[in-house]
Amino acid sequence: MIALLQRVTAASVCIERMVTAQIGRGVVALIGIERRDERAAAGRLLERMLNYRMFADAAGRMNLSLRDTGAGLLLVPQFTLAADTARGNRPGFSRAAAPPVAADIFEHLIELARAQHAQIACGRFGADMQVSLTNDGPVTFWLQDRPPD
Repeated sequence: MIALLQRVTAASVCIERMVTAQIGRGVVALIGIERRDERAAAGRLLERMLNYRMFADAAGRMNLSLRDTGAGLLLVPQFTLAADTARGNRPGFSRAAAPPVAADIFEHLIELARAQHAQIACGRFGADMQVSLTNDGPVTFWLQDRPPD
């Protein structure tokens, strides 16, 4: 599983010209689910997302996490993160999980997140979404949970 985290001052998701999810200060997490991923990966990745120190403390150092700050987390499914871009000019998606599997894992991630963090918003799996955000910093990190070989 992949999470591309972006610290934001605000973010939203629009579907069919309607805002369906939004947060103020927090993190937008674009979530890519790969073929070998299982539900357990969602829990491991969520722990890292909630505990990853992306926010400044009183000294200006990135020492505070979403858990520390209570900031919002916007989860957005993004199958293109699993693209194979090693060759040519067109991405391949053979590494991405099949849509029914990926949808199940993404929904599981949302359930876990809502049980562990107060401010959770999410995009909709399979929808054509417009994601707006103001990256703060800019601060962007790539997290990946690799299944055991």
